[in-house]
Amino acid sequence: MRLLVLAAGYATRLYPLTLDRPKPLLPVGGRPMLDHLLDAVDPIGFDARYVVTNARFARHFREWEGGRGVEIVDDGTTTEVDRLGAIGDIGYVLENRSIDDDLVVVAGDNLFGEKLGDFGRAARSRSAPLLAVHDVGDVELIRGRYNSVEIDVAGRIVYFEEKPDEPRSTLSGIALYFYPRHTLPLVHEYLAGGNNPDQPGRLVEWLYPRVDFYTWKVPGAWYDIGSREQLEVADRIFSQS
Repeated sequence: MRLLVLAAGYATRLYPLTLDRPKPLLPVGGRPMLDHLLDAVDPIGFDARYVVTNARFARHFREWEGGRGVEIVDDGTTTEVDRLGAIGDIGYVLENRSIDDDLVVVAGDNLFGEKLGDFGRAARSRSAPLLAVHDVGDVELIRGRYNSVEIDVAGRIVYFEEKPDEPRSTLSGIALYFYPRHTLPLVHEYLAGGNNPDQPGRLVEWLYPRVDFYTWKVPGAWYDIGSREQLEVADRIFSQS
């Protein structure tokens, strides 16, 4: 099993903090955000770990790597205009690194309150894609911002809509995914079909009617660092831990 961290965005909503530093390397509780993320996901157990970034920030990640055993993949893009998008970057790494293995994908701006080893155990227990979900508790938080998910008694997705105007549930998929080896060609099929290469939830929205796609509820807290306010909240919480 391999890990891919998505970190090729430009985080314009956090300017000026991210003008000369990638968001996943911003300090949270005295450490780069990415260190906390890896602490949470590493109990899953990986044979290889990749961080995909852009040409503008590749140097920053290589300096951060410092022998951590993480391979930095530069997607060659330099601006918001030519960026590949999150799903485009998944496809790029799959092809560029000739990956033919089970794959966990996580966004580099996610923070978790607990370790995620159980996500790996759930993934290995079935040969189907798996989406981490979190109940945000309020449909107004979903509307136009997150995705809305409904599941059956087996935890299988029966409804998924990215950024809905009228959410049907408060359960939302977050950017933590498991794609078993045999489903990876579907990523290429999605991209070849001219579908939206950004917003990784769009891939889930396209996939769940085609293959059984299961869910796993994230234990404890989850933080989506999309604004300066959210960054400051996370910094206070992780400074106390």
